[in-house]
Amino acid sequence: MRDEKFFLHPTHEWQRRYEALRASFVDRLPAKVVGEKFGYSPGYVNFLRHQFVYGKIDFSEPVPEDKVKRRKVDAVTRNKICTWREHRLSAGEIAQLLSEDGIEISIRTVERILAEEGYPKLPRRARLKIGLTVQGAKVPETSQTITMGQWDNTTHECQDAGIFIFAPFIQRLDIPQIVQKAGLPGSKMIPAISYFLSFLAVKLVGTQRYAHMGDHAFDSGLGLFAKLNVLPKTTAMSTYSYGLNSPELLRLQHTFVKQVNKLGLIDKHVINLDFHTVPHFGEESVLQQHWAGARNKRMKGALTLFAQDAASKLILYTAADIQKDEADDQVLSFLKYWQGIQRKVEPTVVFDSRFTTYANLSALNQRGIKFITLRRRGKKLIKNVNKLKPWKRIHIPHAKRKFPNPLVHESIIEIKDYEGTLRQVIIKGNGHEKPVFLITNDFDSPLELVAGNYSRRWRVENAISEAVKFFSLNALSSPILVKVHFDVIMTMIADTLYSMLAKNLRGFEDCDAPKIYRHFIKGKGKIAAKDGNLSVVYPKRAHNPILRAVPWHRMPSVLNWLEDVNLQLIFP
Repeated sequence: MRDEKFFLHPTHEWQRRYEALRASFVDRLPAKVVGEKFGYSPGYVNFLRHQFVYGKIDFSEPVPEDKVKRRKVDAVTRNKICTWREHRLSAGEIAQLLSEDGIEISIRTVERILAEEGYPKLPRRARLKIGLTVQGAKVPETSQTITMGQWDNTTHECQDAGIFIFAPFIQRLDIPQIVQKAGLPGSKMIPAISYFLSFLAVKLVGTQRYAHMGDHAFDSGLGLFAKLNVLPKTTAMSTYSYGLNSPELLRLQHTFVKQVNKLGLIDKHVINLDFHTVPHFGEESVLQQHWAGARNKRMKGALTLFAQDAASKLILYTAADIQKDEADDQVLSFLKYWQGIQRKVEPTVVFDSRFTTYANLSALNQRGIKFITLRRRGKKLIKNVNKLKPWKRIHIPHAKRKFPNPLVHESIIEIKDYEGTLRQVIIKGNGHEKPVFLITNDFDSPLELVAGNYSRRWRVENAISEAVKFFSLNALSSPILVKVHFDVIMTMIADTLYSMLAKNLRGFEDCDAPKIYRHFIKGKGKIAAKDGNLSVVYPKRAHNPILRAVPWHRMPSVLNWLEDVNLQLIFP
């Protein structure tokens, strides 16, 4: 006989998920409360919400007890799954690749298909690059925290030992304190700082996507970087990111940028704003279509925003939950955010013609914010350019310019929806087929500075593009915007660390992350622990003299997230 206990204490998994989702959506209980009631973690509750919203959990036809409702998989997809398994890819990696092909299938379904086809389960962390496996190494089954005492008097070979070159800069930024202030969650097995450093590690070593973490997961040295025996599984990392909410991400970004500002790493006087679309290739994607400049077409994806300091090229702000009807007001959202970072210095913001509306330009002007942007060029404007006089030749003093001496024409104009007048600077002879129409409310700065500040934006855009490519913000595996925002924030942090390192490498001060990675980070090394000291010995390489010349003695050498261990970097 059944009574209310059937509903209050569900015993079957499908019913437990149903009641948990009902409590979340209908009763509007927090994820933590729902998790405690039904035996789930808050992250898993958020994951269930995502699955349900995007139609991956269907309760329209209840699953009979002791039976599983299975998705039908066609022969073509089944063949793809088998082919990828022949290449030693895990179920998670296969599900990721299928998603990129527009086929949305859960990891469990992939595992079922592989079992039906007679494939045994891969040993955990078995997907290693050829030549990377240490013969005889015992691979842990689970990721868990370690103590330095467990490492004492041991030596380990690390395939990505260059990761420890960033350790003094991580300590200088005080990343553990930032994680704590942001209130990022941990789990029963893995604390917040270890999860954070695990994500950061795969960013810093140029991992193409989180599904490829299996390439590094056997590496105890890389695990030590995050104070773990080995890095967490792909599924654990993915579930963790699902569980992060917007307030936590905003606090993380705010706390990090405040620290960057406190250390004097940014100039703050000129800030470039730019949109970037992170494409999603799944046919079932509910994301809106946006212009993807890298692919020169409109496509489904998450619209993200980057704000970058023009002088240092460091990313200062990101947003990743931008809808079409919100895009025009992002410049105002950024300024509201920036007031919490730096109240006294009002920046000059630079962006392209379609970034915002002329009405919002008026709002910026009324608040005393200087801006430089492009005027939208019609055929009539271009046609009348040759009739204008006088023209003046100026010199733009930025390095590596192919056309440093363009012709400019200056005038005062009025445009629709803008209250007041604007300064218009038309530029030709700058390598572009059509003249460039700059408009600004800065009437005081020299022409060279106005034109130079905008032209410098193109170099900054290239830097953003390189960062997006290297740190793998090229495509989504799923339409989860909170996850994307976490990804872009981690990209911002990793990019900052690469910039801090580059500034200390003689002759490489202005190099991008891919080049720094190739010459200084990539490669094996030996890690030894003894009596509270951690030494990392790198192989002989051509650029070791540059690394030896870095003033390591002036940087933090005591790593507080590793129980205040003393770090020594050795470059033979």
